[in-house]
Amino acid sequence: MTSFVHLRLHTEFSLIDGLLRVRPALERVAELGMPAVAITDHHNFFGLVKAYKAAADLGVKLIAGADVHLVDPLDQGRHHELCLLAQNERGYRNLMLLLSRSYQQGQYLGRPRVEQDWIAEYAEGVIALSGGRRGDIGQALLNGREDDARAAIERWQHCFPDRFYLELQRTGRADEERYLHAAVDLASRYSCPVVATNDVRFLQADEFEAHEARVCIGDGRTLDDPRRVRAYSEQQYLRSAEEMAELFADIPEALENSVEIARRCSLSLSLGQPSLPEYPVPSGETIDQFLGRLSFEGLRRRFPHWDDSRLKPYCERLEFELETINQMGFPGYFLVVMDFIQWAKDQDIPVGPGRGSGAGSLVAYALGITDLDPIEYDLLFERFLNPERVSMPDFDVDFCMERRDEVIDYVAQTYGRQAVSQIITFGTMAAKAVVRDVARVQGKPYGLADRMSKLIPFEVGMTLSKALEQEEQLVALLEEDSSAQEIWDMAVQLEGVTRNAGKHAGGVVIAPGALTDFSPIYCDEDGSGVVTQYDKNDVEEAGLVKFDFLGLRTLTIIQWATQMIDARATAPLDIDAIPLDDPDVFRLMQAGDTTAVFQLESRGMKELIKNLRPDCFEDIIALVALFRPGPLQSGMVENFINRKHGREPLAYPDAQYQHEWLQPILEPTYGIILYQEQVMQIAQVLAGYTLGGADLLRRAMGKKKPEEMAKQRSVFEEGAAAKGIDPILAIKIFDLVEKFAGYGFNKSHSAAYALVSYQTAWLKTHYPSEFMAAVMSSEIDNTDKLLTFRDEAKRMGLVVQPPSIQSGEYAFSVDDAGHIRYGLGAIKGLGEGPIGNLLAAREEGPFSSLFDLCARTDPRKMNRRALEALIKSGALDELGVERWVMLAALDDAIKAAEQVASNTAAGMTDLFGDVMTASETSDDLYQEHRGARPWSLTELLNAEKESLGSFLSGHPMEAFETEVRKFAPRRIRELQANNQGVVAGLIMDIRTIKTQRGPMAVLTLDDGSGQLEATVYNDVFTEHRDLLQKDRIVLLEGRLQVDDFNGGLAMRTKTARSLEQARQAKVSQLRLRVASHRVDDHFNTLLASTLRTAVGGQCPVVMEYVQPKGSVAVRLGGAWQVHPSDALLDELRIAVGSDAVDWVYEA
Repeated sequence: MTSFVHLRLHTEFSLIDGLLRVRPALERVAELGMPAVAITDHHNFFGLVKAYKAAADLGVKLIAGADVHLVDPLDQGRHHELCLLAQNERGYRNLMLLLSRSYQQGQYLGRPRVEQDWIAEYAEGVIALSGGRRGDIGQALLNGREDDARAAIERWQHCFPDRFYLELQRTGRADEERYLHAAVDLASRYSCPVVATNDVRFLQADEFEAHEARVCIGDGRTLDDPRRVRAYSEQQYLRSAEEMAELFADIPEALENSVEIARRCSLSLSLGQPSLPEYPVPSGETIDQFLGRLSFEGLRRRFPHWDDSRLKPYCERLEFELETINQMGFPGYFLVVMDFIQWAKDQDIPVGPGRGSGAGSLVAYALGITDLDPIEYDLLFERFLNPERVSMPDFDVDFCMERRDEVIDYVAQTYGRQAVSQIITFGTMAAKAVVRDVARVQGKPYGLADRMSKLIPFEVGMTLSKALEQEEQLVALLEEDSSAQEIWDMAVQLEGVTRNAGKHAGGVVIAPGALTDFSPIYCDEDGSGVVTQYDKNDVEEAGLVKFDFLGLRTLTIIQWATQMIDARATAPLDIDAIPLDDPDVFRLMQAGDTTAVFQLESRGMKELIKNLRPDCFEDIIALVALFRPGPLQSGMVENFINRKHGREPLAYPDAQYQHEWLQPILEPTYGIILYQEQVMQIAQVLAGYTLGGADLLRRAMGKKKPEEMAKQRSVFEEGAAAKGIDPILAIKIFDLVEKFAGYGFNKSHSAAYALVSYQTAWLKTHYPSEFMAAVMSSEIDNTDKLLTFRDEAKRMGLVVQPPSIQSGEYAFSVDDAGHIRYGLGAIKGLGEGPIGNLLAAREEGPFSSLFDLCARTDPRKMNRRALEALIKSGALDELGVERWVMLAALDDAIKAAEQVASNTAAGMTDLFGDVMTASETSDDLYQEHRGARPWSLTELLNAEKESLGSFLSGHPMEAFETEVRKFAPRRIRELQANNQGVVAGLIMDIRTIKTQRGPMAVLTLDDGSGQLEATVYNDVFTEHRDLLQKDRIVLLEGRLQVDDFNGGLAMRTKTARSLEQARQAKVSQLRLRVASHRVDDHFNTLLASTLRTAVGGQCPVVMEYVQPKGSVAVRLGGAWQVHPSDALLDELRIAVGSDAVDWVYEA
């Protein structure tokens, strides 16, 4: 018989320490032959359900417990440890309450703690271990406070009669033996049982260093930091019973009591039994009757002009669904979802038309939960709720991203805040981050960590082992650098370990009573951000019903666009009433103009659209389903396209093996089995399956279990034979269905999202300005995406006006002429506070000057940084003063405003009005600043880029237009395919692609006349990587050809140069033309200082002095030869004049 059971284990879910993964730890326990084990994570049950299920699988009894920090009553800044174990269900519930309270009321510096009287309140059904030398008794004994130790043990024995144990440990840590002897002596005096634990933190002894690193990562310390507390030893691994018996041979009862405690603890969790929240029902009606009445009333509202005969199939379907819902006990679920969706719609919060299989329910459609007629689009209820397989319904509901939290708050108010919570998620140490973390705690150079992290490919699901397979440079680095290998070895041990807790994006649970009857609570230090301690899977196992409140930004975009349309229209737009067969919309799609159209905007999707050429709504449903790896790789997509366009004969489903009964099912997809619903319908029509049985068949096909498939093949064959179908044909069709079932997509989800796609395409077609303004507003904080959409707006021929303090709003807006006005919120360095203050001040009237703007806004909000950003962006251009002048006058404007504010606060007013800001002899407020140096075009555009993220007033190429044409004679719009050419342009975007030969890039070049994509293969890209950067002007030479995707031009690049490199190779001189009367000492000094910044090159400088009767050219001496840079050109144009400076090139 086993002589020992581990009663203190910290898994990775303890967060502050612990390296044990739940399943491997329990497998090791089973391997060691131990009948039970306790998991006592720090103040939480995060991993309890997972551990309970794994333990049941392995035949191990799991003891639920937690280690808690007990506040020291003598010093509120200190705490003691205590280990609590659930003896039974009452104890489990008490621990849930205690752990919840520790987060809601007991946090100190972000860590949960408990008070002494709380423990007494929740002591029933709980066994307590004293916490060893770090418990209150242990600390008292070690510090010579024997009276305190005696008082503590008496208090605990009173709190936990016959359920309190003094805990003993031998893990090689300081003071353990001294404590142990004192504790055994105290125990004998008070007849208190002792128990041995190993305070386990990791599986094997060789994981100690990795565990130390894990603790340091959490504490923000380095491993060699002399100040850090070294609280653990390498002996805190999962020891065997034999090892523990050897350690405690002198105190055998401490081992025997561990087994006795395990025997006393008996907790059985009822998992997988959902408890639905109660929905209030009118008196005199049952909940089933109430749901039925609302459903039929809703159906009549959906089809107010239909007669009974036309409604008959709908009523029959509704009756069937209601019967199923009531039999399965889910009417309350539907009513709850209906309630919060209806509330959201009443508050004008956009709600999606549906998502997932829920769109297949007619009851949901009738109740307003979804907005797509499931019968019209052949959507199946059984795909959502199968009467032959009891499982919880799961409505995923999309809300406007901006206002989703309002709906969650409504649910909390309606059902009680003690019953509603969001769901916890856990962040793990992912590949890139764990390398940086380990390097930091090991004290390795930041540069090495940064290099290693950047060599790990950035893609979803990336692991360290995958990175080694994919990145040769990483392998080479580890071979060359022992420090890198040290980081890697430690990172491999820590990768994937749970690091922190967060909040699930949209998961919400509603309990029928208090949440803490089902799950303990976790929250922020101030009590906000309440989430369950069980994650989205475990919370359902614990009996709570999950509702998904998802945020969909597209719904926000549609609402914003509709509001702008309504502001300029005579009648409001009902986006849900637009026709789904608008030919203009399909023309837009067929042209591939689907940038910003929901689900249809990626490059690959645009290519699919151009090939498919959709011309009906069913085609859009198909697009959403087709654009996935399975169909794209299987050949289904090519077959679908070829059949649609008559290049392949239609067959239902195959030319060799088809049946006329399948034509109505497969006709919308040209005979291709594309949807899961079609799989179910084929089984129903051909083999007599119920739709519930067909759903089980679909699931079996997806899982591909051989024994299950053999059974289903037999059922299919027999069912088909009973309907008079040739068994050989039936099996051939079954095999085809099985082949495509793996790729089949949920049509309910596809149809619902296709509707949102169509609505956005319709808005882009008929109200392009409003739609693009809304789209840009939705990405107002994401400069890269915002610029993509701004470029698309310009490509569409829309006018995008610069920001304006006179007419601009926070978001992008549309004026009466249909022009888009840049949103003030897109200006970097501004923010909501300054903009709100500016808009409030503007309500009094337009601004007359920079001084007026400063005087009427709050300087605490509209500070210097915000004002500079406004000026640089061009938002003050309507005041009629150059930007450089306003920037020069800014200090005076701020001071004048401060003086006005000061005088007003003191009750003083200037005798002549506001503080005088103009000179005594002029009304020009800016007179003293008119002499400020004008900006070059490059400076002006760079200021715009600094404040807006890109150029708005012009194009950087304009300043170099004449010179650029010496190297690239044609602009992009003048180029022709099938010849060699040189292209000059600004790199707007760069997309790097990994290939077997190394990285390559696809550049988007823009010269103000058009855009071109240039492919730069590995050899050229590697050679010119430093040059090929975003926002650089480059000269590319290569072969021009037609881009098959967009019909435009593309280039295969052979060489790349900067403008300066090209200039240095061909320039013969720098020529300055100056009127002779301008030449004086001041001019000579300015010119000399400007030239001096660039001397040392090979380019001679020639001065041409212009006089009324002629001119004379003088070549400056060799000491004045310069480097022909863009910066020099800009400075000289300012000093001499824009038209007076030129590079002269060799003939």
